[in-house]
Amino acid sequence: MLLDYHSEIYAWIRGGLFILFIYHILIFFQNKSKVYLYYSLYLLAFSVYLFKDIAVGSTALFEYLNYSVQFLAFAAYVSFARDLLDSRLHLLKWDKFFEISARVFLLLAFMFMVIQFFFGYNFQIKAYTIVAPLLTIFAITTFYIILTNIKNSFATYFVIGSILYTLFANITFLEHFIGKEPFNKIGVEPKLFIYIGLILQAIIFSVIIGSIIKKIEDKSKNAEIRLAIKLKEMEELKMTALQSQMNPHFLFNSLNSINNFVIKSDVEKASDYITKFSKLIRVILNSSSSPTSTLSDELEILALYVKLEQMRVSGSFKYIVNVDKKLSLDNIKVPPLFLQPFIENAIWHGIMKMEGEKLIELSIKEENKNVLCIVEDNGIGINKAKELSHMSQKRKFFGAEATENRIRILYQNKDVHILTKDISSNTKTGTQVSIKFPLV
Repeated sequence: MLLDYHSEIYAWIRGGLFILFIYHILIFFQNKSKVYLYYSLYLLAFSVYLFKDIAVGSTALFEYLNYSVQFLAFAAYVSFARDLLDSRLHLLKWDKFFEISARVFLLLAFMFMVIQFFFGYNFQIKAYTIVAPLLTIFAITTFYIILTNIKNSFATYFVIGSILYTLFANITFLEHFIGKEPFNKIGVEPKLFIYIGLILQAIIFSVIIGSIIKKIEDKSKNAEIRLAIKLKEMEELKMTALQSQMNPHFLFNSLNSINNFVIKSDVEKASDYITKFSKLIRVILNSSSSPTSTLSDELEILALYVKLEQMRVSGSFKYIVNVDKKLSLDNIKVPPLFLQPFIENAIWHGIMKMEGEKLIELSIKEENKNVLCIVEDNGIGINKAKELSHMSQKRKFFGAEATENRIRILYQNKDVHILTKDISSNTKTGTQVSIKFPLV
């Protein structure tokens, strides 16, 4: 069986090498990496070299190609090694020498065709018996250089695969000195060893290339993860920046109120206000360390804030909170103090400028897998407030605009809707703000 090149073992090896050639050339066309191009050319050259064993006719053509195609394979092999091992970086002193050796192999391929043309195939055999030992010396030297200068698994496996091929190829090369008879006695063709060396080398090289592909994929995944982390950090920085704008705005208003109490000599109210204010500040400082808080914590902070504002507003006002019992407020994430600016606007641009009973109502409910927060007041209405404040229709109140930006950043603009409308009519006045965001 091993004396017939048409037998299964030879056919499987030839077919396997050719399939590997097709596979790697397709990878090259996909990512344009030269390491795949050189390796596919190496496999193609040796596929041609092996397929001549079963070709019918064209003997003269294969006499031209037999040795030349091997040198072409060696040229591709050296180029493949340079790219695979990045010899330009790791073997700076030797890389130029490897580049020259690839060109020498191309020159030898051409010279052996010239030898065939002028002197015939027997002269090629004689020339090859001189060149082959030099190739073995070159290979051993190269392997030593690689192992001593490149300390990674790719280099080690590359050398192992190359040594296997060199060893088996030299067993086949013995035919030139001892003839076919010793091989025939053990029932094999001399070339069987080249077949074995090539397939073993191809398996090891394919494992190396597979590892490279996996390494590239892992790097890509890691880069995507790092990018996602950086984007998240950027979003948190934006949230923090917007929050830092809003908190001083609120603190200024509160301190101004304390100042008013002092000016009016209302010491008892000033003391009570300072007590509640200090408690609120502690809560705010605790929550400000994180870009998000729970909706339940927000309602507690908001209740403290409203108590302070009720002390400031002449005649006070009613504050009603309605929460859908189906909602788990502890599991809903929101930016800190995200409702406070809307309540503040309802107080100072709505109910403060009207007479009679003052009311602010906050409703929180679930709607189509979204959280809907509605702040409604019975004040003068946003349209009238803008007229009195001489604001353009496009301008927004400071805190509300900052909060709108924060809620959109937190939920990445996914189904985030904030709508402010004047609900004034012939029978009533007021403003309604609806804040809708995903229920996660």
